[in-house]
Amino acid sequence: GTGDHGCEYMTGGVVVVLGETGRNFAAGMSGGIAYVYDRAGRFADLCNMAMVDLEKPAPAEAADDDPERPRQRSPSAADSGMGDMLRFDAERLRILVERHHMHTGSARARALLGDWENAVKRFVKVMPKDYRRALLEMKSERQVSRVAAE
Repeated sequence: GTGDHGCEYMTGGVVVVLGETGRNFAAGMSGGIAYVYDRAGRFADLCNMAMVDLEKPAPAEAADDDPERPRQRSPSAADSGMGDMLRFDAERLRILVERHHMHTGSARARALLGDWENAVKRFVKVMPKDYRRALLEMKSERQVSRVAAE
């Protein structure tokens, strides 16, 4: 878990919180994504909503061959393997909880993985508004570039 001010001024990366959070979570959070396990259903009252939206993590997608899908192993030092940050929440989240369990032996992670279908429904995705806009703009620019190159 985290105390007060978790992910304060976060600018990138991915955080998974499996325990409780204190108040003022995400204050000044302008980038990256946080997934918070909200067992008690009260996280929204503890989150600073000035710069973020709270969402349900996107469900798992079926396209296993999608190159933008998150991967258990990072392909390179320049690519963390987290995939398209606008999609694949359930897959990314499971990979991160599995990694946490593998590296720490966490009983909480093991319990969540053992009941994943129900556990994933209790996570909240914390998405900075400006980060979402920037990701959408970059995606649009890549699509325009691909069409122009054809």
